[in-house]
Amino acid sequence: MPIVQSAITVVLFILILFAVVLVHEVGHFVVARLAKVRVHEFGIGFPPRARVIGSDHETLYTLNWLPIGGFVRLEGEDGDSEDERSFTRARLPVKIAILVAGVVMNVALAFVIFFGIAWLATPLAKVTWDEVQPDSPAATAGLVAGDGLYAIDGRTFDYFAGPEPVIAELRANAGQAVVLGIVHEDGSTADVTATLRTAEEIGPTKGALGISGLAFAPTGDYIQTDPLAALRLGAERTVSALLLIVGGLGQLVTSLVSNPATAPPVTGPVGIAVAVGDVFWQLGPIFTLYFVGLLSANLALVNILPFPPLDGGRVVVTLLKSVAGGRISVQAERLTYLVGFVALFGLIIWITFFDIVRQVGGGAAP
Repeated sequence: MPIVQSAITVVLFILILFAVVLVHEVGHFVVARLAKVRVHEFGIGFPPRARVIGSDHETLYTLNWLPIGGFVRLEGEDGDSEDERSFTRARLPVKIAILVAGVVMNVALAFVIFFGIAWLATPLAKVTWDEVQPDSPAATAGLVAGDGLYAIDGRTFDYFAGPEPVIAELRANAGQAVVLGIVHEDGSTADVTATLRTAEEIGPTKGALGISGLAFAPTGDYIQTDPLAALRLGAERTVSALLLIVGGLGQLVTSLVSNPATAPPVTGPVGIAVAVGDVFWQLGPIFTLYFVGLLSANLALVNILPFPPLDGGRVVVTLLKSVAGGRISVQAERLTYLVGFVALFGLIIWITFFDIVRQVGGGAAP
């Protein structure tokens, strides 16, 4: 069974990566076509080419052997073309719009996923604990280690919001009697009334309920949310995902500068594939879809970085060429992209090495 699961995980990871990257390339393609820039090829997957699946007399639509996304081949994208409809002859705003369109599409995909989950299938959460403090409201109410709290006065909690709203709700009702929705270790549920500690009694080691060793987990139940509230949640979670990735990139830079011999605080393709498998098999499809949203936001933010040959790097080069006029040669531009690609590929190899070390060594790293 582990072999079958591993095979399914690999296929699932490839499909997810394929979809997220393809959405990115669709953004470039659609904006280029709307701007009348000549698109020679829209490829599904990466070369070598398997077959041509269609043509509209200007653009070839191809299927390629490597199922890891796609690509758009524009006339003059390498900076050398006399075609009036080439990318290099387009106006500066058009060039920028084409370059950032993929990033916009990935952010939009993340938002749509987060919105859809919030609207149609919000997973509910429970807080469990491994210790009940003596003489606490929890002990008085008969709660024991291993119980879980899934509702307070009938209010349930969104898993993706984290445990903070649960703790905040308990503190907001300090000194009051509340009805706790409790799930026991055997799966049975009960409504338990507890009078919480007062605000004066709450301290660094004493919470409102009197439980410790907390863990946060999904209950396995889902609810629907009002569409307007779901829109707000979708936007908030898209922003949160982007900020989370910014923090991760900052940690990566710090790790590279301070001690490149240690394991980086991020994962590469191998680590992401393992994470996809863990989420899918342990938590299910809704959580896997949420993970896809995080990956799409990640791809958006990484691509907008001002580093050749990423989209952000191409934007910077395009702006520099606009300022410098013809003083930046095509050869210099190509060399910039080549050096950037080699550096980026080296970074991926470095991160992947530690991904493999983690898996082989059970989390240990040199």
